[in-house]
Amino acid sequence: MALRHAAQRLAQRAAPLAGQAARPLLIPFYRHMASDANLLKTALYDFHLEMGGKMVPFAGHSMPIQYKDSIMEATQHCRSKASIFDVSHMLGSSMRGKDAIEFVESIVVGDIRGLKNGTGTLSVVTNDKGGIIDDTVVTKVNDEDVYIVLNGACSEKDQAHINKHLKAFKAKGKDCEFIVHGDRSLLAFQGPKAVDVLQPLTDIDLSKLYFGMFTETSIAGKPVWLTRTGYTGEDGFEISLKKTDTVALTKKLLENPDARMCGLGARDSLRLEAGLCLYGNDLNEDIGPIEAGLTWTIGKSRREKCDFVGGDVIKAQLETPASVTKRRIGLKVGKGAPARAGSKILAPDGAEVGEVTSGGFSPVLQENIAMGYVLKSHAKAGTELQVETRGRKSEAVATKMPFVTCHYHRPA
Repeated sequence: MALRHAAQRLAQRAAPLAGQAARPLLIPFYRHMASDANLLKTALYDFHLEMGGKMVPFAGHSMPIQYKDSIMEATQHCRSKASIFDVSHMLGSSMRGKDAIEFVESIVVGDIRGLKNGTGTLSVVTNDKGGIIDDTVVTKVNDEDVYIVLNGACSEKDQAHINKHLKAFKAKGKDCEFIVHGDRSLLAFQGPKAVDVLQPLTDIDLSKLYFGMFTETSIAGKPVWLTRTGYTGEDGFEISLKKTDTVALTKKLLENPDARMCGLGARDSLRLEAGLCLYGNDLNEDIGPIEAGLTWTIGKSRREKCDFVGGDVIKAQLETPASVTKRRIGLKVGKGAPARAGSKILAPDGAEVGEVTSGGFSPVLQENIAMGYVLKSHAKAGTELQVETRGRKSEAVATKMPFVTCHYHRPA
């Protein structure tokens, strides 16, 4: 509990923008806390301290929630320039072998075989009930190599789930190996200036690397796996590299005045503004992809057979839409305290129709925003609702997401 309060106090002390009162942002990190004695340290741990990073436990690691700037300022910087996030707590892994794609498609809902080499997609790992074990970005490097990045907070259960199903798969004589890249770090470099900072440091033409594309290249002489993707709604990249190269490359990026280190506090504000889910808040094992608004992740070529774990449940939901009774929505919330996870969503007559799963004050929009689940009868954009936070009710309206315009780099 003390750690939870410490994280909240850090958010509340975030320096306000000129002329604005300080407002708390959503800091859900206590959901993934661990005792200090058991915390892991990324390759950038000492560098975070040197840069003034305020460290908190997150997903079993000691991670920076913010640096010397406020969470509001850091959010604004990423939307206008370029920010470096240490996301090495994520589980970078690969499935390799001649049957790798077949195995991956048995545990996720996406059409991985249909991807072009060097491209990826968001997908979800499902359980026997059709619920979401984790959300993940799956990249088809080639026909025998699939790169998968899983959430750090789900690392143990993800590995147990994968190994369980892989054992049965290989018992059929199939060829697939599960490789965890424990020797690598992962950096997210996000913002409209990220490409300008990165381009002089690499020999490839980044204008031809579109959103979702993957390549092996070098940056400032360091070999990397580079994916044009991210978790902020801005253009940007995720950079997988050897742990031994991480500090040097980070320092090289920071030589450009447009680049700045950014903590997990701003990362959370950015992803909420972009309408992106946080596993453990907006997704869990009792929520399926349809009610989460992620039906699009289920590959069209896979909807007839749904031959993945929990596919029978999801196939029945696809065939009978009325069986799914709730839906994830965005909310713009009136003045007062920002909505929090667990806040009740009410109809105008006071009837409870749902629950907030993420909420906070948007540094970019300068208003309270949230997402949550409501009965489908109240999910249409423009529906008037109320949110009850700490016994106080605020007016709210169902809103399409993302809340801000996203700027992914796609072909013209």
